[in-house]
Amino acid sequence: MTLGCWRPVDFTWFSLAVGFFVSFCLHRFSSHLPLRLGRSLAFRCFQDLIRYGKTKRHSKRPDLLRVFDVPKRWFGHFYVVSVLWSGFLITLSLRAVLLEESLPKWLLKTVGFLTGGHVSNNVPPSVLLVQILLWVHGLRRLLECLFVSVFSNGVIHLVQYAFGLVYYIFLALTVLCVDVSSSQEALPLLSQVKWYHAVGTILFLWASWLQHHSLSLLARLRTGNSGTVETLAHRMPQGCWFDLVSCPHYFAELLIYASLAICVGGGSLTWWLVVLHVLFNQALAAQLCHEFYRSKFKAYPQQRKAFIPFVL
Repeated sequence: MTLGCWRPVDFTWFSLAVGFFVSFCLHRFSSHLPLRLGRSLAFRCFQDLIRYGKTKRHSKRPDLLRVFDVPKRWFGHFYVVSVLWSGFLITLSLRAVLLEESLPKWLLKTVGFLTGGHVSNNVPPSVLLVQILLWVHGLRRLLECLFVSVFSNGVIHLVQYAFGLVYYIFLALTVLCVDVSSSQEALPLLSQVKWYHAVGTILFLWASWLQHHSLSLLARLRTGNSGTVETLAHRMPQGCWFDLVSCPHYFAELLIYASLAICVGGGSLTWWLVVLHVLFNQALAAQLCHEFYRSKFKAYPQQRKAFIPFVL
């Protein structure tokens, strides 16, 4: 299959994956770049775009770039959008499945544009399951932003903020574009439940626990046992999967998206492209965090990887 034959939704996720892969490679091997290029304004703008929070704080940034800073705690806005938008689409899908109502024309036209073809009004159980799990994921992350995470005065770039808002809108629409088998759509809903739905859901729940536990450990570095904020300084994370990688919460994010690929049967090119994008996106973020920890803590474990245990 050539790129020219790909559906718009597939080409979009493939382009995002390539963009983050190139960004990861460019940053990873930046020490080998010519000195003049490494000090150029263009490269400094690139570094400013890929960094956020603690990884941005100690970088040399022109005053002009600081104009585009917004608080990192605005991360929670992403999940507000995710919960509201995904919840709205789930409501439409449930009415289509349970009440046999038609999906709105505007939604069918939107999905039709993204898939480049005719769209069925049928919502397969796999799609409905992924919609629900994504909504649960967004709700959990929102609650963690509100009640678990302890944000300092870190910042993110305005472009990153805008990307995050659009990302969760597009992600929810992508779920309706996944290519799953509809050969059993005439059967009752429960009769269409498959073994891979259970496997994917179990992996999703375990990866969600891992992410929540990792974020809780990070929060405790600032709250201690009292539960009240004692410091906003960065401390070296330890325990559980932090003994293997610097960012187990990013690894858990990858597993969450991989679990959803299993939930749709493991054969959806569209969703595997989403997973590919998440892989390179989280790899870049983890690499930046890993470098920060190694530069800040002299006793940082040398055997600890950045993102994927024993690999990366």
